[in-house]
Amino acid sequence: MSYHARAREVFRIEMAALKSVAAELDEHFDRAVTLIADALGQRNKVVVAGIGKSGNIGRKIAATLSSTGSPAVVLNSVDALHGDLGIVNEGDVVLALSYSGESEELTHLLPALKRFSVRIIALTGSARSTLGRHADIVLSCRVPKEACPFNLAPTASTTATLVMGDALALAVADARGIKLEDFAKRHPAGAIGRALLVTVGDIMRRDTRNAVAQSTLPVKEALLVMTRAKSGSVSVVDRRGRLIGVFTDGDLRRRMATDEHVLTRLLKDVMTKNPISIRDGALAVEALRIFDQRTIDDLIVVNAKREPVGMVDSQDLPKLKLY
Repeated sequence: MSYHARAREVFRIEMAALKSVAAELDEHFDRAVTLIADALGQRNKVVVAGIGKSGNIGRKIAATLSSTGSPAVVLNSVDALHGDLGIVNEGDVVLALSYSGESEELTHLLPALKRFSVRIIALTGSARSTLGRHADIVLSCRVPKEACPFNLAPTASTTATLVMGDALALAVADARGIKLEDFAKRHPAGAIGRALLVTVGDIMRRDTRNAVAQSTLPVKEALLVMTRAKSGSVSVVDRRGRLIGVFTDGDLRRRMATDEHVLTRLLKDVMTKNPISIRDGALAVEALRIFDQRTIDDLIVVNAKREPVGMVDSQDLPKLKLY
């Protein structure tokens, strides 16, 4: 078997494992979501415990929970019995991971956890295991087989556990009504932070870089306004300063082919009416979405009075790293 054929086999086995686990989802998952959401509503937290590969998956699940608004910490199953149990508080929910349900370090921890007023949710492949019997709720991560050719190395089972953790985290976020603004608060840095915190008002061209002209201005004079602003378009406004149209250098080129008097025309006669615009308080990613959906180079930014207060140039987006 070639290497890429082996890779496809791994993908096939692991996708089949996910389908198998998804098919077993039932009301136990709903109960787990409600249990976690209620605990977090009482200002408690999720404590994630596992060992070995399950411990590695547990750290990722805890990170996903925390980043989606559900405070979670990782409890090392070995160090827990030597003082780290101090991070556990009454009312917490313990998310315990072990595919066999018989991991010695974790099973030794269970009686100690039971001394606290906590609820245990087990992510395991065996509901009848020691972990399964100690748990209040069991979420089955049982897979038909591992992707390992010897059916030994945790592969499909760890993938299934990881996806179960993601599903749990996102369902809890839904249950708690987590909004985009809440998510943004937890991701102030990097590409996610830029995408969720930067507004159109932060990136738009304004003042002298924002070309605006009255609808009664001749095209020739409007071109001077565009030139001074170094802009490829001009926002056209009525007598009260409200946006009613747009005129671009592309419009000029197209009209010059059929109208030799275009330079003397008034903007109101040649403009595109009701142009696409965006509010100044909108997230920058909303502007990016509009550029992706519409064939435009410039996006007019308006305030609550529909006055054009800025312009977003598509050429500015790459340097803002919003992608």
